[in-house]
Amino acid sequence: MEASVILPILKKKLAFLSGGKDRRSGLILTIPLCLEQTNMDELSVTLDYLLSIPSEKCKARGFTVIVDGRKSQWNVVKTVVLMLQNVVPAEVSLVCVVKPDEFWDKKVTHFCFWKEKDRLGFEVILVSANKLTRYIEPCQLTEDFGGSLTYDHMDWLNKRLVFEKFTKESTSLLDELALINNGSDKGNQQEKERSVDLNFLPSVDPETVLQTGHELLSELQQRRFNGSDGGVSWSPMDDELLAQPQVMKLLDSLREQYTRYQEVCRQRSKRTQLEEIQQKVMQVVNWLEGPGSEQLRAQWGIGDSIRASQALQQKHEEIESQHSEWFAVYVELNQQIAALLNAGDEEDLVELKSLQQQLSDVCYRQASQLEFRQNLLQAALEFHGVAQDLSQQLDGLLGMLCVDVAPADGASIQQTLKLLEEKLKSVDVGLQGLREKGQGLLDQISNQASWAYGKDVTIENKENVDHIQGVMEDMQLRKQRCEDMVDVRRLKMLQMVQLFKCEEDAAQAVEWLSELLDALLKTHIRLGDDAQETKVLLEKHRKFVDVAQSTYDYGRQLLQATVVLCQSLRCTSRSSGDTLPRLNRVWKQFTIASEERVHRLEMAIAFHSNAEKILQDCPEEPEAINDEEQFDEIEAVGKSLLDRLTVPVVYPDGTEQYFGSPSDMASTAEHIRDRMKLVSLKRQQLRHPEMVTAES
Repeated sequence: MEASVILPILKKKLAFLSGGKDRRSGLILTIPLCLEQTNMDELSVTLDYLLSIPSEKCKARGFTVIVDGRKSQWNVVKTVVLMLQNVVPAEVSLVCVVKPDEFWDKKVTHFCFWKEKDRLGFEVILVSANKLTRYIEPCQLTEDFGGSLTYDHMDWLNKRLVFEKFTKESTSLLDELALINNGSDKGNQQEKERSVDLNFLPSVDPETVLQTGHELLSELQQRRFNGSDGGVSWSPMDDELLAQPQVMKLLDSLREQYTRYQEVCRQRSKRTQLEEIQQKVMQVVNWLEGPGSEQLRAQWGIGDSIRASQALQQKHEEIESQHSEWFAVYVELNQQIAALLNAGDEEDLVELKSLQQQLSDVCYRQASQLEFRQNLLQAALEFHGVAQDLSQQLDGLLGMLCVDVAPADGASIQQTLKLLEEKLKSVDVGLQGLREKGQGLLDQISNQASWAYGKDVTIENKENVDHIQGVMEDMQLRKQRCEDMVDVRRLKMLQMVQLFKCEEDAAQAVEWLSELLDALLKTHIRLGDDAQETKVLLEKHRKFVDVAQSTYDYGRQLLQATVVLCQSLRCTSRSSGDTLPRLNRVWKQFTIASEERVHRLEMAIAFHSNAEKILQDCPEEPEAINDEEQFDEIEAVGKSLLDRLTVPVVYPDGTEQYFGSPSDMASTAEHIRDRMKLVSLKRQQLRHPEMVTAES
């Protein structure tokens, strides 16, 4: 009988074994009667269950039954006592009926249990609760009878349910595990040839049953060792002490069978895993050598442009994506095989290593093909990118060469020429880069052996090689044509630079000549204080004129060069209609002013020379000094020179220009007048010597 079957009856606590013992070490069975009518059938079932728990040795010591009738009627008590005769006659040694204090006195006289001892088979005594300790120690009585023994019926019932459940499950599990383990030992070879069936699993989880057993054993042992401790709830009962070895024995058997079962599962799982690995390996190998290789065989071109190469790359990425899924399976399988190899089962090592080697060879070969194809397409994309950039550079250079050069000045021509040279250099660099990329691509294609895609790729390679070489040759021809055009344009632009330089230098010569003219008119105004100084000024002026003559000649030569360059360039020189007339006009003005300056200096030299002869005291030549004509000539030259200082320089176009400022001319004229006064005074001295003596 199991507690779970009669659980509702057991919960009523119609009877219980508290764990207490009498002085003979017999168990105490307590039957607490209540005010309500007790169901004798349920009580009988309860007693049958309780009496089935103790061991035979414990039963041999007999039971002391405490019938608590304090809350019940006499006839119920009597019925219960008589029922004990039928239920447990041999095991009951003493029945203690706990009576109310004064309620049963008269009725007891009508029925004395002690007189029926022989017929009942056990002794029955009526005792009040406070005198029960005469027969049973207080520590073996529950608190209901004034004792110190604590009893929790629901706790006992729960533990009993756990024990019975564990016993039932563990026993059933032991049978199943023994059947599984024994069947595995007998049919080990047959199990290798078939997969694991679902019925192979036990009906309950061994781990759960073991955990339940350990928890139950721990609880039983704790109550046993702490039974004498005053802090625990209640002392262990014999049924609990009896349950401990049962639980331990079941746990030992379970661990033994479960260990064998785990090994059986491990072996079968390993065989199943090996079969699954074999199947997956063949799936990977068959796909890579079948559809995967077919995809690569269909892809051999490199494209003829960036867009075509990018399209091929996108297609290749799709192929790689499909391969990646199988490579992920390969990685997982390789890890599983490595784990099985580490397990060290010699019987499977050869097969596992063979599978691993086969799988690795196929995957690495396919991965190498994918990588080679990816590198080839990347090199082709870079080659077409460089070719496109170079083509654009050549188009830009050709566009510059096709546009006629019409710069505004030499600096812009120099800038354009520099830009042209930079573009040509960039084209050279681009062409060199194209050759390097092309050669690298050709090297990769030449290394593309027939094993790469499983077929002869000579025809496809020839098309790719012809395309690459054709692109490089075309770029070389275009670059050569541009270089020829650049040479012609460079020569033309250098001539234009020279033309502009000549025009600029010619204009500069005009400016220089104008500055010399301006300096002549504004600073070359002194006529000297004496003949010697005037001669020096005349010599400097002639050198000054030589410089102006050289400047004029330089400008003429430059203008002649511009005419020659314009004829070579077939263009019209702006200098021929502007700079040359300006140069001639300024030179004419300079010539007129220079001649005027020479006349004035020559007159000044004549004036100062004659004046100095007169003014010097020379008694050796009195006849020369007394010559009136000389005085007249000096006076005439002086007046003529003074008059010339007031006359402006008149240019061919009618414009007039004076030497220096009016103050400068006045200063020069004043000096000449002073000299003329000295000459006049000398003349008077010679005419009237007595006037000089008188004055002295």
